[in-house]
Amino acid sequence: QVQLVESGGGLVQAGGSLRLSCAASGRTFSSYAMGWFRQTPGKEREFVAAISTSGGSTYYADSVKGRFTISRDNAKKTVYLQMNTLKPEDTAVYYCAARLYTRSTLTTDYPYWGQGTQVTVSS
Repeated sequence: QVQLVESGGGLVQAGGSLRLSCAASGRTFSSYAMGWFRQTPGKEREFVAAISTSGGSTYYADSVKGRFTISRDNAKKTVYLQMNTLKPEDTAVYYCAARLYTRSTLTTDYPYWGQGTQVTVSS
């Protein structure tokens, strides 16, 4: 099993940047593919980015491609989401998630979730 704790959210102006972190517990972090998702009130949780176990493969939602970067440090058991050129529509609660071995864009494929961190982008 793995437990996840996100941090780094906050309030930022449009065009600004934030870096989210997701710290994992457990001894086998490097066996887990990781994903970032986000959710706004009244909407379903949506995929943002995913990264393979080694970090060698990444995948992004079209809405964030070119602005967000997912990365991981297996020695630190942490996955990051660097968010640049933020827009008001990026405002959401951001969640990290973990699943064994292969990355996925589907929320239902991830059994482990963090508690979320709020990101608010003002116009």
